[in-house]
Amino acid sequence: MITSRRYAHGFSLLEVIAAILLLAITFAALMEVAGGSIRLSQNAAEHSQAALWARTLLDTRFALDPIQPGVSEGHFDDRYRWRLQVTPWQAPGVTPAANANAMQMFRLDLDVSWGSAPFEHTARFSTLRIGSNTSAVPGP
Repeated sequence: MITSRRYAHGFSLLEVIAAILLLAITFAALMEVAGGSIRLSQNAAEHSQAALWARTLLDTRFALDPIQPGVSEGHFDDRYRWRLQVTPWQAPGVTPAANANAMQMFRLDLDVSWGSAPFEHTARFSTLRIGSNTSAVPGP
């Protein structure tokens, strides 16, 4: 008697389901990585734009007018806001000059903000600028 044995070729339903599940998990992980990459790129672009706005303001502010201590605020556009605080600055251990017309160092602290309340971002920029000591200049 001759018996024929049949051999099944191919994959069982369980193997196909396991392979599809593995592909779905891998695809979901790759999409999460891609989403994170897009968010990081957008965040870097926003910070770069804030740095460009800050450089523009710090380069042009007080170009024609004397430096005055105080706080000023404004908007660059409908998205980015700024707040500039100007304070006199003295190097540690240095005594102020006795000359009323002496130059004075000022610290400029610029905060650039964008976004709304729960997701607001702020970048801070600080620099020193030299100007005339207007506090000792007599008024008209």
